[in-house]
Amino acid sequence: QVQLVESGGGSVRFGGSLRLSCTASGFSLDQHATAWFRQALGKQREPVLCLSSSGASSYTAPFAKGRFSISRDTAQNTMYLQLNDLEDVDTAVYFCAAEYLGGCRRRGPPEDDFDRWGQGTQVTVSS
Repeated sequence: QVQLVESGGGSVRFGGSLRLSCTASGFSLDQHATAWFRQALGKQREPVLCLSSSGASSYTAPFAKGRFSISRDTAQNTMYLQLNDLEDVDTAVYFCAAEYLGGCRRRGPPEDDFDRWGQGTQVTVSS
């Protein structure tokens, strides 16, 4: 079964950190663009970070710069999202996504650029 399975969400205090994981099954993350999106309650889903399949292009949302980072472990077939210095406004459901031979648009990839999605994991930041 082709799927992305996320883990690592939870509740954290203001200024805290979390690492989200997203493991692919049924396919290899090699040659896939990988990205993280988030959706806060009542808001549209927005891109957070993106890394193209070749590694030549990437995207980092302004709110993520200096705080969040994306990485991949091909041996584990897993992508990660490291969240540091979390703030209340970071409370959202975070989704991982993958697209074969995909890229990352300079202004941020739209959802339609990705056809494989995780189920989402809740991150709640409290002060």
